[in-house]
Amino acid sequence: MKGIRAEGTAFHYVRHSLTSTSVTGEAVDDVAAVGDVALESSPHAVIVADRTGVVRLANAAAVTLLPGLAAGSQLARQGPRWLAEAHAGRERTAHGAVGERSYRASGAETDSEGQMTWWLSDETDHRATRDALDTERKRTAFLVEVSDRLLSSLNPRTCVDTTALLAAGHLADATVVVGPRTGRRVPLTRAGQDGTVTHEVRSAAPTDIPGLAEALQLFPPAPSRWIDPGTAPAWLAPEGFGEIGSVLVTPLPGNGSPAGALILLRRSGRACFTDSEEAFARVFAARAGAAISASLVFAEQSSVANLLMRDLLPPRLHHYDGVEFAGGYRTSRDDQQVGGDFYDFYPADQQGGESQAVLGDVCGKGLEAAVLTGKIRNTLQALRLVEPDHERLLKLLNGALLTSHHTRFATLVLASVARLAHGIELRLTSGGHPAPMIVRSNGTVEEARTNGTLIGALPEVSARTFRTALQPGETCLLFSDGITEARGGPSGAEMLGEGRLSATLSQCAGMPAETVVERVSTLATEWVGSGRHDDMALVAITAPRRNHLSAVGGHGPGRFTS
Repeated sequence: MKGIRAEGTAFHYVRHSLTSTSVTGEAVDDVAAVGDVALESSPHAVIVADRTGVVRLANAAAVTLLPGLAAGSQLARQGPRWLAEAHAGRERTAHGAVGERSYRASGAETDSEGQMTWWLSDETDHRATRDALDTERKRTAFLVEVSDRLLSSLNPRTCVDTTALLAAGHLADATVVVGPRTGRRVPLTRAGQDGTVTHEVRSAAPTDIPGLAEALQLFPPAPSRWIDPGTAPAWLAPEGFGEIGSVLVTPLPGNGSPAGALILLRRSGRACFTDSEEAFARVFAARAGAAISASLVFAEQSSVANLLMRDLLPPRLHHYDGVEFAGGYRTSRDDQQVGGDFYDFYPADQQGGESQAVLGDVCGKGLEAAVLTGKIRNTLQALRLVEPDHERLLKLLNGALLTSHHTRFATLVLASVARLAHGIELRLTSGGHPAPMIVRSNGTVEEARTNGTLIGALPEVSARTFRTALQPGETCLLFSDGITEARGGPSGAEMLGEGRLSATLSQCAGMPAETVVERVSTLATEWVGSGRHDDMALVAITAPRRNHLSAVGGHGPGRFTS
């Protein structure tokens, strides 16, 4: 069969030629009849048009779909425009709408003169399913981006800004993040699609914005169609936004308490928020609220930690009553500020009285050890006011630690310093700690003859106090075993040892306390290199010369260089 003709809406096949001479005319008529019935009963619209776009035939489904279509009519006039354009362009597939339904047209040439047959299939439901799937994929990708960006920072301001920008870029024309209010002051963060973020603390009541009071109490959000955009205050939208067309307010649920509320704004003339968009906005708000709440908790904990840390950090040492004091401190881990080693300084109660320095080492490392160092420092500060004798002071401290819930022990060395007319008088007492070293003006290095038992482990402790004097230019160095037991050097495993420390100190005769600390700090740092090490602490007490130059300066703590 090479040709087809139409009478009314029925199809009749016309025999132009047959390639097989064994087929009779009656057989051809039978085949045509079968084709006629098949096309008429097809659930799909079928249209045949010649090269010029004149319709040659249309089955019943096509006429039902396009009532004006009939044999001899122009496809461009009676048919959908998108189909006529596809026919004129000799395309094989086309997509378009007929009324409110979506159709897919598949075409094929049926003769050598350019006649084409089009089969139209309704793909409205398929397209809706595909569009819904595509929307869900985009939303899933967006939520992944939301999680990545919100979890990349624990700064509350950054989390709020990111929330506002993401919502403005994907959910609305502009967004406002409302933070928890304090009295009548409401923090607002606005963002538009241009990426601009502004902050304001406005004196307003939540009732000034429809739905905000309920959102801040974590009540379920009201549908946006219930909110009259005309009741929203003019200051709510970013500057230059224009007339508000629709408003959606949803809570930002936090960790037990609301993290605020999210307000989505669309301009007048745009479609209102759909039910699906409102549901997705709540999913977004839940993730954003959790991130903001976590950042607020972290910020609060960091603030408390920093406040407590200030009391645990070593004090700044400087000149006091004609005596030079300098300190150096380095924890075993570069990401921590405090550890198990510590030092402290207690100035004299009156001019000419004794000042006291202490340097110690608590068993263990990190914050848990640092907590005990804080307790030891506070206890010593109180006990020294009622007990000036070192040995009895250590016994009192030992009893205080034994009654504590801590199971750690400590070693320490006490140094009481009194200013004399021509030098300094020292009292040095060790409680299980390495004995201090004394650098004389001629470069000789002596070890203080003091020893004792560690503190906080045994019911009874003993200690021996060593007394000496420092002449101008002489220094007494208190140090923790993190210095002498630091492993490194050429082999990477050799201890620095007291011999190398003593050799370095012999070169520090006559130097200011700051310079002595710097020299020893540099020695230990270079010795360990990038290897692991214990906590390190140093305190230098120097009787200053009348005139000397200091490369480091006369104030401020010593430091370890890396």
